[in-house]
Amino acid sequence: MAGPDVRLTAWVHGHVQGVGFRWWTRSRALELGLTGYASNQADGRVLVVAQGSRAAGERLLELLRGGTTPGHVDTVIADWSAAGETLRGFVEK
Repeated sequence: MAGPDVRLTAWVHGHVQGVGFRWWTRSRALELGLTGYASNQADGRVLVVAQGSRAAGERLLELLRGGTTPGHVDTVIADWSAAGETLRGFVEK
């Protein structure tokens, strides 16, 4: 039996804007059955918010940290919480 859905909020630091990072994140999240978004931030970070199973969220986090992303990820700061409002699909903002 699967547990309740969770929300992963991840702040991705590094050279992650203008390199296809949000598109890549969207593709991985959809493959994992997650909903949410990836959004460029004014300070150069990308904010990733993903909702779904804990296992899928943990896998996405591994991929974000894994070294195969577009650009270059220096660090990922992650926070877990209960799922929030319903998010449909996974979009780039």
